[in-house]
Amino acid sequence: MGSLVREWVGFQQFPAATQEKLIEFFAKLKQKDMNSLTVVVMGKGGVGKSSTVNSLIGEQVVRVSPFQAEGLRPVMVSRTMGGFTINIIDTPGLVEAGYVNHQALELIKGFLVNRTIDVLLYVDRLDVYRVDELDRQVVQAITQTFGKEIWCKTLLVLTHAQFSPPDDLSYETFSSKRSDSLLQTIRAGSKMRKQQFEDSAIEVVYAENSGRCSKNDKEEKALPNGEAWIPNLVKAITDVATNQKKAIHVDKKMVDGSYSDDKGKKLIPLIIAAQWFVVKMIQGAIRNDIKTSGKPL
Repeated sequence: MGSLVREWVGFQQFPAATQEKLIEFFAKLKQKDMNSLTVVVMGKGGVGKSSTVNSLIGEQVVRVSPFQAEGLRPVMVSRTMGGFTINIIDTPGLVEAGYVNHQALELIKGFLVNRTIDVLLYVDRLDVYRVDELDRQVVQAITQTFGKEIWCKTLLVLTHAQFSPPDDLSYETFSSKRSDSLLQTIRAGSKMRKQQFEDSAIEVVYAENSGRCSKNDKEEKALPNGEAWIPNLVKAITDVATNQKKAIHVDKKMVDGSYSDDKGKKLIPLIIAAQWFVVKMIQGAIRNDIKTSGKPL
């Protein structure tokens, strides 16, 4: 299922300061012979995935309504400007009725076949106070679907970032605690070794998609810490896309789930050989016992 590539008219909606930064980031990608970029957005439902896609494109490309369920299928939005194409794939929520939605993951995987994931945006909310077992299960399901390597091409995006923490916590302290708890959950769910997880260095970025988002003196949408979040997110995307880790190519083997089967098939000759060796040892021991006892076979 493809997507019509259109001129990026929404780019002109960004403030001049944001446009300049984005042009600079995309120029760096082109210098590395990357003329296109594919970003996949995943997470639970209601965390702001689609709104983040709209903010990044500068257009209402994905319908968002608090009174409607999320789309049931992935949607790819493609925009081009100055010889550079950005593809952003919005996906269904990964939780249904309190359980991991494996059907949604299968749909996502099928949609991505023969595509390459340059960056995964794993989206959650900043204004949530706890992480539970379901969060770990979602991470585990993503890992089982796309492999541990997906986390080496991932950004953790926390939405609803124009959030006022409880009075006893500063914004920086709360956001740090929230992001640390989610990163620990990603490590636990992905079952990555400590060194491997530290090498992946998942960066945390914050987003505020509401029209009430504050602005800085350059008219850019800014967070309570003064950070212009759209150019900061695009910079982080650029950094991950060029971080020397291999992009995730979704091929037929991954879609069929045959990687694990291949590993098992490689062990079959060894298992057969071991069984043959054990049988021969047992037969030899029986013959020796018969010879020793003097009884016919």
